Amino acid sequence: MKKLLVLACLVALVLSCKSSKVVINNNDSNQNIIPKPSKNDVIFSSSNKKDTLNYATLKSIESSLTYLASDELEGRNTGTAGIEKAAVYIENVFKENNIKPYFKTYRDSFNLKDIVGYNVVGYVEGTDPNLKNEFVILGAHYDHIGTGNEVNGDIIANGANDDASGTVAVLEWAKYFSKTKNNKRSILFTLFAAEEMGLKGSEHLAKKLKQANLNLYTMINFEMIGVPRAKGETMAYITGYDLSNMAEKLNAFVGETVVGFLPQAKQYNLFKRSDNFPFYNEFKIPAHAISTFDFTNFEYYHQVDDEADKMNFEHMTLFIDKMIPAIQGMINASAKEIKMTNE
Repeated sequence: MKKLLVLACLVALVLSCKSSKVVINNNDSNQNIIPKPSKNDVIFSSSNKKDTLNYATLKSIESSLTYLASDELEGRNTGTAGIEKAAVYIENVFKENNIKPYFKTYRDSFNLKDIVGYNVVGYVEGTDPNLKNEFVILGAHYDHIGTGNEVNGDIIANGANDDASGTVAVLEWAKYFSKTKNNKRSILFTLFAAEEMGLKGSEHLAKKLKQANLNLYTMINFEMIGVPRAKGETMAYITGYDLSNMAEKLNAFVGETVVGFLPQAKQYNLFKRSDNFPFYNEFKIPAHAISTFDFTNFEYYHQVDDEADKMNFEHMTLFIDKMIPAIQGMINASAKEIKMTNE
């Protein structure tokens, strides 16, 4: 969620401390040493229960996030060997779970001067002969800033909450829908690069899909969902709350209030500061970000202390599980129930 804490004056910018940028070849030899996720990492349930951890295991979530936020990936700055490893890991998740690439390969490549970046895009086709022509996008950014101000000899900004947490959530839902095949509409699972450079990856993909006349129904971006909010608060909040009825409908699908309103989100215009905005800008459809970070519950934005050991994996597992009926309801509704408020 680039820039949002800057606006809150909670942290100092560390973008000037980024690691050196290099162009990475997709055939980099480092691919051979990246661990593949196990097919058994996720447990699926045929139950419709919404209040238990039926869908994704804490073990799977912790394992994925710990790797993506490890020093081996060097802070996942776009254009580096570290983010290449992250991309290969995501591709392995897709391959192991029979999730197809939407394009010829999983990678949607783009250039930023001397840097080659790539979004990673997986595809699960809808099961309904008519509704499968409509798409829902679930996204998160898998890049981070590379390095930050030194703390106890450590300069790697691992980006566990920002946004390995959102990346892991999208991967878990990709596994779920590829296994259950209970989505009437088609789904794109999009992991963006160059968010930290100004939403460049999502801008590229949104324009590309618009030019291809993709029939996009909704888009949700998941940003910093690794820590819980205070007791008594809604589990998460949505940016651009009053621009559509998405929050209302998602909560109705779940049967409880999971997604709420955060005043600071409107005050700091967070709607335009995450990877949902390029899709709204191109398609003019409901496209929002959902987060559990609320300015009070995490101190390490763009700092080297944004580590895996700061994440609450029980909270992440519960959030990922609770969002499944919300996402499923949105994807499977016979009509487009989620609308912009001016429609």
